Amino acid sequence: MTGTGLQLAILSGALIGFGVSLLVWRLAPADPDLADALQRLSPDRARRHASDAVHQSGDSRERLGIWGMKTLPAGAWGSVPRRELAILRVPLSRYYGEKLMFALVGLVIPPLLTTLFTLLGASLPLFVPAVATVGLAVGMFFLPDHNVRDDAKKARAEFSRALGAYIDFVALERNAGAGPRQAMEVAAEVGDSWVFRRLGEELARTRWSGLTPWDALHGLAVELGVPELDDLADIMRLSGEEGAQIYRSLRARSAGMRTAMLTAEKGKANEVGEKMSIPMSLLGVIFLAILVAPALLRVMGGGP
Repeated sequence: MTGTGLQLAILSGALIGFGVSLLVWRLAPADPDLADALQRLSPDRARRHASDAVHQSGDSRERLGIWGMKTLPAGAWGSVPRRELAILRVPLSRYYGEKLMFALVGLVIPPLLTTLFTLLGASLPLFVPAVATVGLAVGMFFLPDHNVRDDAKKARAEFSRALGAYIDFVALERNAGAGPRQAMEVAAEVGDSWVFRRLGEELARTRWSGLTPWDALHGLAVELGVPELDDLADIMRLSGEEGAQIYRSLRARSAGMRTAMLTAEKGKANEVGEKMSIPMSLLGVIFLAILVAPALLRVMGGGP
């Protein structure tokens, strides 16, 4: 009995000591892992923040895309529009998920229509729904590519318009005596559009990433496929590294961008005008045919 009581006392003391040790270990300050901290603060980790938020929210497209990335071979996806996804801030897993969802819809529609036609009494040969299923699934699988490129084209046009205003703000700040970094950061805080927020995020990230602001803008220009942003980075590099006076260069660049956008808008307006002239011409031809047709019918019929 005495031995058993002593063993229980030793065991209880050991458990209490182990619990106290765990508590002290949990509450004691620990030195952070520098590599892990830098990885969490890296630009790639920050750019994946939106993707992680979508994944944590339980988006079905995100989960389906992650499954597809793990299951399907890389060559099955075709050409991935990475720049378009970057400017739209669409995670790659969500893009893959949309492709798979569209393909699944394409696989389901032909069998449903075939079943409906069968119930109505219209039987179809077996190869017709089979070919339609495969063709529609493949076609809808690549439909998100067209949607992403179209949306990215509109986003780049909006980015260019906002960038012209941003360059003007940077020029005004530089003319007021602000330094290159300060001028770029203050100008990014003026607007509240997604373009200004994107520029502000990149500039804020340079404070701890070790990059200069113009190098960050150059990387963003390559990532998004916006050459106008690369021109701004080159101009700001001259100011930051060589101390050049860039007010006139910035104003000239923004004026050139506005001229190019105005020319593009005029071209689109001319295209719309040409398209509108075609139905008007057809209406004129139809109107002349209505006027001439009775006379031609009388001549051909030999009537009075």
